[in-house]
Amino acid sequence: MADPLKEQDIAAPALELVHHAAEPYLNSLPERLVHDTALDPLIEELTGPLPEQGDGTMAAVEQLLTVGTKAAIHTAGPRFFHLVVGGATPAAMAGDWIATLLDQNAGLWVSSPLASRTETVVLGWLKELFGLPPEFGAVLTPSATFANLTGLAAARRWWAERHGVDVVADGLAGLPRMPVLSSGLVHASTRKALQILGCGRDTVRTFARDDAGRVDLPALEQALHELGGAPAVLVANLGEVNTGDSDPISEMADLAEKYGAWLHVDGAFGLFAAVSPRTAALARGIERADSITGDGHKWLNVPQESGFSFIKDSTALGKTFGSWGAAYLPTLDDEQISYNMHGPESSRRARAFPIWATLRAYGRVGYQEMVERHLDVAAHLGRVVDEAPDFELLAPVQLCVTCFRYRPPGVAEADLNDLNARLGAAILEDGRVYVGTTTYRGMTALRPTFVNWRITDPEADLLVHVIREIGPRL
Repeated sequence: MADPLKEQDIAAPALELVHHAAEPYLNSLPERLVHDTALDPLIEELTGPLPEQGDGTMAAVEQLLTVGTKAAIHTAGPRFFHLVVGGATPAAMAGDWIATLLDQNAGLWVSSPLASRTETVVLGWLKELFGLPPEFGAVLTPSATFANLTGLAAARRWWAERHGVDVVADGLAGLPRMPVLSSGLVHASTRKALQILGCGRDTVRTFARDDAGRVDLPALEQALHELGGAPAVLVANLGEVNTGDSDPISEMADLAEKYGAWLHVDGAFGLFAAVSPRTAALARGIERADSITGDGHKWLNVPQESGFSFIKDSTALGKTFGSWGAAYLPTLDDEQISYNMHGPESSRRARAFPIWATLRAYGRVGYQEMVERHLDVAAHLGRVVDEAPDFELLAPVQLCVTCFRYRPPGVAEADLNDLNARLGAAILEDGRVYVGTTTYRGMTALRPTFVNWRITDPEADLLVHVIREIGPRL
């Protein structure tokens, strides 16, 4: 084979191969190992030198399907509790296939009014879902890290403007260091965004009142006071990855208003606390923030590479990312929006399609029911752990995370970190469930996170069973 033009009639049959593989694969997820290490060598079948002539569409697709459905980490299934990763709802998966089928360039209105208008619709729906004012500006991003980058880029432009500098045009040269203040719950993606923006990964000042990282509000206010009115950026964290803990957003919003600071809320998965009345208090005050981030491929359960950024000043995104000065690109317009001028990407896939499909399919009520089911699963596991003689619950269960460690009777405190580290590695090697370890308050812990739309109590109970089976052998 050579020129793909010779196989233009093969596109539909190639998709049929994927279609026929989809049903048995999806049906197998509840029973199969999340990771079958015995099948990892199959990945080598995808290696080798670049083919000279090529094997043709059907052969290539068949090989990738064969290897992929066996050797993948099956994150789409109900027993993947690692890294705060959701799955893709049936509607979202189909919407993503449509995005691939139509292959829209969603960056420019002129290249796809369909993609641009759909993005506007879903951003409005997401604001409704989270209780944000419709006047907020917004854009879809590839991830929560990109969403943090987007919001903090808008904050950086705002901050530089208060120093009399157009940082978009002229850069950071001559400016002081941008003050960024947060609690000990601040996530690495915030630091990474600041690193990319040239503000410095390690410039974040954290104010914690304990070794769990919970914010010390008096110390934070003192730091703002000592800045003497200079503009600063506050980062509030909604849903910390180890425990689901959150900063008091309303109180931090009060400080931002008092001292004229920019308030950025990192709500990668914790933003979904606003969806349920049971947890909405954790998100109280988000509507007062200047920028807010969320992640679609976590609790929204759409395919990978999906995030969103909301900005109180609806003009800020265009000022931060638009006005390229390229003659072939259209200017900004309130109706015919080119979203590549509202965020860091230029060419963009139509990631609004799977979001539109899943929100249209399940609505506000469907997502509230799913979120509350996950809250129940995390609470159920928390009760099991708290009542068991061989486990120790390390933090209250607040959202979808249960943070605990294996603590069998007779094991010395000094040996527990090593035991739990070996347990975590053994669980991943076993493959029936997938959960990683973390360090929380100096203790090695397990922190299963329940955000996949398929998860129910039995999957959490299986984790307990696996630990009690593996633990005594370590």
